[in-house]
Amino acid sequence: MTAAGVSRPTLLLVHGAWHGAWCWEKLTPVLGADGWTTRTVDLPSAGREAGVRDDARVVLDELERIDGPVVVVAHSYGGIPVTEAVADAAHVAHVVYLAAYRLDVGESLLGYHGAPVPPEPHGFQPVPRQPVPMFYTDVPQAEAEEATERLVPQSTRSFSEPLTRAGWHTVPSTYVVCERDRALPPQNQEELAARTGTVHRIQSDHSPFLSMPEEFAVLLAKIALESAG
Repeated sequence: MTAAGVSRPTLLLVHGAWHGAWCWEKLTPVLGADGWTTRTVDLPSAGREAGVRDDARVVLDELERIDGPVVVVAHSYGGIPVTEAVADAAHVAHVVYLAAYRLDVGESLLGYHGAPVPPEPHGFQPVPRQPVPMFYTDVPQAEAEEATERLVPQSTRSFSEPLTRAGWHTVPSTYVVCERDRALPPQNQEELAARTGTVHRIQSDHSPFLSMPEEFAVLLAKIALESAG
């Protein structure tokens, strides 16, 4: 598919903690109707005892199955394994960090927040007790409640393991700040976004792929086409 003579990259969508590939189900048809090819993954740390490098391997395996350039869209926790994975990927044109952890080598999610990092993490982080106000403030109530029923416990290892590579040092990236976010506060997002050159800000909760899929698809298309140009 081309636009203005530019070959379109494939969009690889990577979900955050407690979620799965299902969270993109409202966004992918919108992108598909506009001619975009999308792929998704299910990170093993959501529901199983797996860590950052396990998740990164799943991302890297999917990248290796895609022909041509790829724009990776990483949401929330998903930014951590994506950062690890793209350091080893040859054809990633761009990374979009959506309200995501854009960490550096040696940093972990818990460490970034100044929380204690267990030396031998085991078990799971339970689903937050009030997921609707945390994740889905702007999502229609029935859809928000349906989404909460699909959340699963998140492996503690994934929050504890530090990055060993940081692909954003060599792969171009964009940060999308969600200004109505209650899961990763906008002030944290702005701090993380300062590590990249291009920043977009949207009036959205933590989950624009559910709360505003059409508007978010337009922004993603703009970013992806600019990366291809």
